[in-house]
Amino acid sequence: MEALPRLAGALTLAVLAAGSVAARAGVSATVGDEEVGKASWYGDAHHGRRTASGETFDMNALTAAHPTLPFGTRLRVTHAKTGRSVVVRINDRGPHARDRILDLSYAAARALGGLGENVIPVRIRVIALPARRGRRGGRPSCRSARAPTDRPPRAGEPASWPA
Repeated sequence: MEALPRLAGALTLAVLAAGSVAARAGVSATVGDEEVGKASWYGDAHHGRRTASGETFDMNALTAAHPTLPFGTRLRVTHAKTGRSVVVRINDRGPHARDRILDLSYAAARALGGLGENVIPVRIRVIALPARRGRRGGRPSCRSARAPTDRPPRAGEPASWPA
């Protein structure tokens, strides 16, 4: 009989863990979402290497790594102690330390005044999400986005195409 409470406890933990992973997965990230935590920064050792998005890392660009937000997401990062802030674009995955929520580029850390700190206390806020792309590498995937033709409209089609 003792196995049943242990099984129930294990299932409860599994459900809770799955919920927190889904929440962190950025599946429903929206403009205005905020997170508070610690950020680190990376620079010279990674300069010129490929990021997870395929870009070449530029330590002098205002970019950051986040574990789940879509590439191209723009964040306002605010230093929790000084109030200084900077806008960065997500172009990499990380941080790889469990207690951190963001890895900043050298330029972003410098803008926050955090170069002298190993870990920077931050508040991040999503200010823009990347534009959605069609299934064919950026081309629209919906019929209404096709170029108009010279033929007359068929039944159910609009009489004029949007400009």
